[in-house]
Amino acid sequence: MRKLRMGMVGGGQGAFIGAVHRIAAFIDNKIELVCGAFSSTAEKSIASGKELGIADERCYGTYEEMMEKEKALPEDQRMDFVAIVTPNHMHFPVAKAAMEAGFHVMSDKPATLNLQEAKDLEKIVNDTGMLYGLTHNYTGYPMVKEARDMVKTGKLGKVRKIVVEYPQGWLATAEQNKQAAWRTDPKLAGGSCCMGDIGTHAENLAEYITGLKITELCADFTTFVEGRPLEDDGNVLIRLEEGARGILYASQISVGEENGLRIRVYGTKGGIEWVQVEPNTLIAKWNDQPNQIIRTGGPDQSEAATYNTRTPAGHPEGFLEAFANLYRNFADTLLARIEGTDAHPLADDFPKISDAVRGMQFLETVIKSANSDDKWVKFVD
Repeated sequence: MRKLRMGMVGGGQGAFIGAVHRIAAFIDNKIELVCGAFSSTAEKSIASGKELGIADERCYGTYEEMMEKEKALPEDQRMDFVAIVTPNHMHFPVAKAAMEAGFHVMSDKPATLNLQEAKDLEKIVNDTGMLYGLTHNYTGYPMVKEARDMVKTGKLGKVRKIVVEYPQGWLATAEQNKQAAWRTDPKLAGGSCCMGDIGTHAENLAEYITGLKITELCADFTTFVEGRPLEDDGNVLIRLEEGARGILYASQISVGEENGLRIRVYGTKGGIEWVQVEPNTLIAKWNDQPNQIIRTGGPDQSEAATYNTRTPAGHPEGFLEAFANLYRNFADTLLARIEGTDAHPLADDFPKISDAVRGMQFLETVIKSANSDDKWVKFVD
């Protein structure tokens, strides 16, 4: 199979997440970067492309120019898909333009600025038939796959309780860099800062591992840093399908915390705990036997965990490898479509447009709840 040709919008000089996407895309040698509009400033976009070794004629000043000129190229030269790594407000217009021009999309999260855009995007995906992926990257860890399999196969019994948290401390003071500035700007980030940035990861992880959807929630938002227009801390009580209950909190003013994503799931038979900063360990908990430590690459792990494990046991896999698992699965699915073959069944395991809509439904609901005096708010359709 040939390599997929990737274009990129955003991710130029000084950007964090663009470099992460490129590393993740390249790890499995299935994708090459051939073009891009890397900045909202044409000069910076072209300079960024040159630094990345992109041919001068394929370093574009705008994403509109990129779509137009790439579409005009011969089919065996033009890009196959676009990676979108811009601030939130540009995710929808770029994805729309790409798919309507005949290009597949891999987008950073959240998918759009609001729920209506997400629903509009879902219609575009369905109408065009383009493949759409969303980088909820924490679902790519092998031990997250293992946790999901333990729930799915009934090892924990019926799920009763979910506790998921995502504390950070980097916004404990007023905005001091570009990454902080756009995330706290409603025009660029949307209606939420903390929940939109990291709370959606917590929601996605909880639903992914348990297979249960949130039905109602009760949210409280706080803006601790004076003058900040969006919240920097949020606490949510959640009700899920099948009577399960949960607690979800996200915070970006928790001083001393780096990237503290953690989830605990308790069923009628047992429980599990996974912590993102120690991602190669899953702890299974029981009332009638000692806790069990499950390690990435260890014996008897599930097929899904094995499929997403890259190195032998004892060789740590982390953030970049998990991110790369999403890109590999997306690439295998797209390459199989192009070649008219069948991809491995587990290659279909990456977040899609349904996850994109679900994330925006969660955001709309927590914002509505945080601004309401009602104790419980039903999940927004």
